[in-house]
Amino acid sequence: MLSGAQGRHMSERSGAPGAGQTGGGVAAMGARWQGRIALALLLMPALLWLGALIVLPHVDLGILSFRERVGPRQYVSSLAQYRTFFSEPLYWNVFVRTAWMSVVSTVLTLLLAFPIAWIIAKLARGRSGAVLFIVCLIPFWVSETVRTLGWMILLRESGVLPAIFVKLGITAVPVELLYRDATILVGLVYTSMLFMLVPLVSSLETLDDSLIEAAYDLGAGGPAILRTIVIPHAAPGITAGCIIVFMLTLGNYLTPTLLGGKNSQWFTEQIYTQFITRFNWEQGAALGFLLLALSTALVIAGLRLAGQSFGDVMRRT
Repeated sequence: MLSGAQGRHMSERSGAPGAGQTGGGVAAMGARWQGRIALALLLMPALLWLGALIVLPHVDLGILSFRERVGPRQYVSSLAQYRTFFSEPLYWNVFVRTAWMSVVSTVLTLLLAFPIAWIIAKLARGRSGAVLFIVCLIPFWVSETVRTLGWMILLRESGVLPAIFVKLGITAVPVELLYRDATILVGLVYTSMLFMLVPLVSSLETLDDSLIEAAYDLGAGGPAILRTIVIPHAAPGITAGCIIVFMLTLGNYLTPTLLGGKNSQWFTEQIYTQFITRFNWEQGAALGFLLLALSTALVIAGLRLAGQSFGDVMRRT
């Protein structure tokens, strides 16, 4: 009898660990499922927003761009809208002009923002860096419309800047400074400066000052340090800033239209005309997708030239 009781006791003890492991596995699986459900619930608003406001409208516009109206409420599948773009010199010339002006604006923004970012990240001490950053941020507390109208008040023939030129004797009479390519570039650079500044500051703040000091100790000059240490380290921030600024500039409508007037010849104005003025949604959708293709192609080309990958750039900035 004792031996039987001892056997039952030993078998119960030997079975206990297996039952504990099974229970622990079920609990771990339940915790994983709970985490996945919580993550799905957190992502659902963003996914719904992306799907309803970005994906579905793009799909609908894509369908519109590949059809042609042949009668009242009668449509057929066609590439006529894209053929119109390539056969019409106005569309093609404005397309190339918009791309070129956007590239120039992006380069100018980078050249102006880099020294400011360097001062904020490396030269400013204490609260002065934060103060400088806030000073750069203040103009963006108002809408783009207000900022652009402010430039119009400064640059128009009866505005502030032409009056100053007359008082200083630079010009005999007030001159009209609006409706020029240079004016459009000034407005575009001013509008997108902050979007270049933020990634640059983030990249430069992680640069170890000891590397620059060691380079100076070894006899390297400022240009050599900039070329071999600073720019390679800040490359992800430069790339991210250029991508953001270029895409914002390429798709900008308000600033080129107000500062350039009828002579702005910006591609988004052509898209607006097709949708709103002519009610030719098929042609407007085709032009919109061509602009999207242009921005995507130039961003990919820029990443290749910089030797960066999009995921690495976004991760490091």
